[in-house]
Amino acid sequence: MFIDENSVIINGVSIGQYIVEAKFSYPKLWASDSGRNLAGKMTGTLIGIFPKLILQFRPLTKEELNIIAPILDSPRQTITYYDVSKNENITMTTYTGDWEVTNVNLNENKGFSCSFISIEKRV
Repeated sequence: MFIDENSVIINGVSIGQYIVEAKFSYPKLWASDSGRNLAGKMTGTLIGIFPKLILQFRPLTKEELNIIAPILDSPRQTITYYDVSKNENITMTTYTGDWEVTNVNLNENKGFSCSFISIEKRV
């Protein structure tokens, strides 16, 4: 949960000052034996829940992008956040989706979003 400026920390950087929205998703990954049987009943094996954070960044300055870009470009990130489902701070390793910055004028850009997906299931 995004409850204060320091409630989302990525690679040791407090991200709260750079974001305008944080979406916390808890997607379930099901095994290949999953689906509905002929009676319509859901069956199968739940592999796990793999948390995903989708962060909406505000327009960033060049200096701020110099701080954020290496985090987004790295193959893995360590994120600490408050997980409302667990009622505690959680630290997880993630990978990111693609990200892009749109410039509207010289040295002026729009906000953008990026997904951070856990590499391991939530315990």
